[in-house]
Amino acid sequence: MRAAVRLLAGLTVLGCAAIHSPVWAGTETAAAAVNRPVVQAPAGPVRGEALEGVNVFRGLPYAMAPTGWRRWRPPVEMPRWRQTRDASRFGPACHQPVARGESIYAGETPTLSEDCLFLNVWAPQGATAAPVFVWIHGGALATGASDEAMYDGARMAAAQGMVVVSINYRLGVLGYLAHPELSAESRRNISGNYGLMDQIAALKWIKANAVAFGGDPGNVTIAGESAGALSVMYLMASPEARGLFHKAIAQSAYMISTPELRSSRHGDPAAEMVGVWLQDQLGRRSLAELRAMEAQELTTSAQAKGYAPWGTIDGKILPEQLVEIFDRGQQAPVSLLAGFNQGEIRSLRILLPPSPPADAAAYETAIRGAYGSLADAFLRLYPSTDLQESLLATPRDGLYGWTSERLMRRQARTGQKGFLYFFDHGYPAMDDKGLHAFHAAEIPYIFGTMDRTPPLWPAIPDTPVERGLSDAMMAYWGSFARTGTPSAPGQPVWPAYDEARTYMAFEGAPVVREQLMPGMYDTHETVVCRRRVAGGIPWNWNFGVLSPPLPPQTPSCP
Repeated sequence: MRAAVRLLAGLTVLGCAAIHSPVWAGTETAAAAVNRPVVQAPAGPVRGEALEGVNVFRGLPYAMAPTGWRRWRPPVEMPRWRQTRDASRFGPACHQPVARGESIYAGETPTLSEDCLFLNVWAPQGATAAPVFVWIHGGALATGASDEAMYDGARMAAAQGMVVVSINYRLGVLGYLAHPELSAESRRNISGNYGLMDQIAALKWIKANAVAFGGDPGNVTIAGESAGALSVMYLMASPEARGLFHKAIAQSAYMISTPELRSSRHGDPAAEMVGVWLQDQLGRRSLAELRAMEAQELTTSAQAKGYAPWGTIDGKILPEQLVEIFDRGQQAPVSLLAGFNQGEIRSLRILLPPSPPADAAAYETAIRGAYGSLADAFLRLYPSTDLQESLLATPRDGLYGWTSERLMRRQARTGQKGFLYFFDHGYPAMDDKGLHAFHAAEIPYIFGTMDRTPPLWPAIPDTPVERGLSDAMMAYWGSFARTGTPSAPGQPVWPAYDEARTYMAFEGAPVVREQLMPGMYDTHETVVCRRRVAGGIPWNWNFGVLSPPLPPQTPSCP
């Protein structure tokens, strides 16, 4: 479990883990201050707030989170409320660690509660049958919330004519703990995946209530970044989510090996045994004693002991490993937009080797010892001549690049279109800090929230170039949610990935290119294939000089 401590330390910043700067709610006119729109939703009447061209409804409960001694159970359907509910304030965030340090993702400490299953709706005024865009926040499944400033949906809703929804879901040990006692008390004999069940419950609420807010329940796009994109893949793989969405967007997704409920496989301990291990680490004798712990104490203590939240392969919510489901084409057959950033690891340096090689010779020796017959191909991609860049590029491609192209290739087998992007844009404050196109840097461009980034985020200048790139990216994302094909007025046509391996590069402006990083996907796919066949080796987190010796070639793996 010692490796999990380091891993979690890095992953708590994955996917904008802590972007809790003050939330912008739009400039309210005097007329809007008087106008508090009321929607008669199936869930119950709600009174929101009128902004310029958009009505916003914050803090809507989509389910009840079991708390205290009921903790670690599926979300409970919310009964219809009869009194008009005030929806002018965000609901509390789910429990999470709050010590952020000097991370560029750091912001204000949010209000935390176990009662946290809330969502927010931004709806164009007068909308009918508008596409619905559902945002799933990142944060390594351990941190984050739907009220984070960069996720404000007002500008996207107004500019793209979409109903924008952001959701909370249970995080960390409260959202993903598996344990034999939990499985035993479940009528399905499973445990874990509570945060994923929350996301599914939110999608069910949206399906039932979208029409009341002007949305089309038959045209729902799920989207997320980092752990939010991992969640998108989980939802695509889960039979429980089938039919609840119709398109998917995965920004900086990572198709990692995932713990299985009762089996130690692919180098991951059984999820139930991790629960038993954590109980012992916390000095508790039973599940009842874990449930007796105060929620924030439990959350903080679990993280301190090295607990890292993941989905669980339980045979029901998540039937099998993501790679296996996507290999067989058993994922949701929906159009997909996916991609990653050039500088992902520049803000995630915890994922770099703790003791990097001293020089080029030491680097090459380590790579040849780990990769054997594949070493020459690996060194062509990540040469010793630019050691620092190679160390940054290796985990970027092993996590995000390989996943993005794999999603394109596997989704094509379902007969659905796939659209690949590569975010390679920088600006002075970003590049001066050595953070060119860092992890999550694309988010404010997509939401049009470049003026609402966290305090330590490199400030985005208000220039025609930045505004133009934001307008283009928002339009591409919005049109994809409407039609399944991304397009933007006055911008290049974005071709599907297909045989030409076409992608959209977001640089100073959108540019269509082909063949992203030739050889990158094939090399990492070979590594993953050999590890899968050999067993006992996770196929992510251990790249480059951190890689164990590569298993031998087999008939099924080159």
